[in-house]
Amino acid sequence: MKDEAILPMTIQVNGEPYPCGNPDAKTQLPQLLEQLGMNPRLVAVEYNGEILHRQFWESTVIQEGDRLEIVTIVGGG
Repeated sequence: MKDEAILPMTIQVNGEPYPCGNPDAKTQLPQLLEQLGMNPRLVAVEYNGEILHRQFWESTVIQEGDRLEIVTIVGGG
């Protein structure tokens, strides 16, 4: 029996391919935002074409081929 390397899954983040760890890791959206260096309190997320409300972030598990658009919220006056 051969050992097979587990390839990282790939998702799209803001239109660019992003290798996102082991598919078996069950990465949740807040973990992904942390990996990307983003403050979850200051972003809005579109997940596979739908705006994803913050209340669902913890239960959203990233999967191969997911498409995310992440927008940073900027305040000012």
